Amino acid sequence: MKSKGAGAMTSAGGFPLEPIERASVDELRALQLERLRWSLDHAYRNVAHYRAKFDAAGVRPEDLRSLEDLARFPFTTKADLRETYPFGMFAVPREQVVRIHASSGTTGKPTVVGYTARDIDTWANLMARSIRAAGARPGEIAHVSYGYGLFTGGLGAHYGAERLGLTVVPFGGGQTERQVQLITDFRPAVIMVTPSYMLAIADEIERQGLDPRGTSLRIGIFGAEPWTNEMRAEIEKRLAIDAVDLYGLSEVMGPGVACECLETKDGPTVWEDHFYPEIVDPETGAPLPEGEFGELVYTSLSKEALPIVRYRTRDLTRLLPGTARTMRRIQKITGRSDDMMIVRGVNVFPSQIEELILQRPNLAPHYVCELEREGPLDVLTVRVELKAGEHHDGADAVGAAAALEHAIKTYIGVTVTVKVEPPGAIERSIGKAKRVIDKRRR
Repeated sequence: MKSKGAGAMTSAGGFPLEPIERASVDELRALQLERLRWSLDHAYRNVAHYRAKFDAAGVRPEDLRSLEDLARFPFTTKADLRETYPFGMFAVPREQVVRIHASSGTTGKPTVVGYTARDIDTWANLMARSIRAAGARPGEIAHVSYGYGLFTGGLGAHYGAERLGLTVVPFGGGQTERQVQLITDFRPAVIMVTPSYMLAIADEIERQGLDPRGTSLRIGIFGAEPWTNEMRAEIEKRLAIDAVDLYGLSEVMGPGVACECLETKDGPTVWEDHFYPEIVDPETGAPLPEGEFGELVYTSLSKEALPIVRYRTRDLTRLLPGTARTMRRIQKITGRSDDMMIVRGVNVFPSQIEELILQRPNLAPHYVCELEREGPLDVLTVRVELKAGEHHDGADAVGAAAALEHAIKTYIGVTVTVKVEPPGAIERSIGKAKRVIDKRRR
């Protein structure tokens, strides 16, 4: 490795921790309760959808007398955000929203999130805290390969790195050959990218006859997709860097909700002064004790534009005691409780693909999504049937495949291979159809 950890009272880069990072557990819980009361009241008073849900559940913000009382309040899901599309969950007038991001959703219906100027400031501070926890130092160069635009990854990383005092190279995704050129020429110490694409960059470095272990990089801050400790080991071995896990999701804020600390690399530390985590049973929704494995749920404690109450992330993990910081950690997330696929950092739901299939008059609504791994990258193949009467071996199939590939790329934002097959080729299921076949673990 190119860096070493530091003591518990300083960050891995040697900087003093913020007071809240080393506050006592009692001090942290008192702050959470105070902020949680404000957040619930803010949501109830200013968001009609929350007010209706709270009333239906028979709870009001003043019913929260302890942190444990949060379990009495209803969950929020993606369905709530889609039902109120586009701005129905905003708790401030739209004119006070300075930025809008959106995550992948069904065609024309992404989940929309908004930020006030104060929200953007908080986000930048938390991303700066995350990057500092990962071991970066002011004055270093950070190469950002997360996507820019409606996706929160690129801009979240960008603002946080600038806030910490780094020099940012806002490259974004793609153009791997040029990425390698700029990494070679600019000599960044930090790279922020999906872990699978980091391995693709390593492949390109080798293709150019260079040694991936000989770059200037010393830290990789990786997020936007689940990745295992085995992949961490592979990245660290191939590139001689420290690989650190960054966690976030747009509905809760974006990247920077939690981040591993370089000195321990034992699961992302949740920034609990701004987000209250719970673990619930994925089937029943019942709260689970700390340390038990289940679904991660978040409540925001300081968001103005889009307060989020008990948001079901569908991520599977467990809460662990703090180590490098007072705040609790989550175990590294490598799976989800629903059927969402994450392909190269893009969230893809079978229902999104189904909706696009149903818009093609020559395709039948029988399909399956097959996930495989080619080298370090995930590859998605969509197998779908032609309707009876269409010519499978002719231009009908070729045109249908091309049209569906284009629609998926346009509306979902991911490149897939479509294989159009004759009627009856897709196996029929009795009961719930199996839409996703994940061959990556085989």
